[in-house]
Amino acid sequence: MVEILQIGNPILREIASPVQNIDSPDVQELVDLMLGIVFERNGVGLAAPQIGYSSRVIVVASHPNVRYPHAPLMKPMEMINPLIVSHSQDVEEGEEGCLSVRGKRAGVLRYSAIALTYHNRHGQKQTREFDGFIARIVQHEIDHLNGILFVDHVKETLKIVTV
Repeated sequence: MVEILQIGNPILREIASPVQNIDSPDVQELVDLMLGIVFERNGVGLAAPQIGYSSRVIVVASHPNVRYPHAPLMKPMEMINPLIVSHSQDVEEGEEGCLSVRGKRAGVLRYSAIALTYHNRHGQKQTREFDGFIARIVQHEIDHLNGILFVDHVKETLKIVTV
């Protein structure tokens, strides 16, 4: 079983490296591994640094589960070298947790809508817009690529709850 790194591990605080060769077997295996883990661990997203790979790869796989019973169902997506290119002016607070911050949740302000560019696992450049819960997941996972954890956004640490 692959270990999910926990808060305190220095890899989680590094800025991940851009992927140079999307077609490489290593990148393709990483994407497959991440997609398997996100479902196995009842997550809705996962970033490569969370499993020890300093690569700009995330997967977003919103689906109702025990951790997020009201999550919308979507087809899982891999995003390689994602970049937020624009966002809404309005923000909304929503409760977040993280596989790398086990047993903790807190309200986090995020942009309610974002537009981003990324490459899929076939190397095709994509431009997509997301809003609501999916936009929240994408922002959370991109934060991981930049060495940021959701608890870094919490202004009052007393509002971090144990679940």
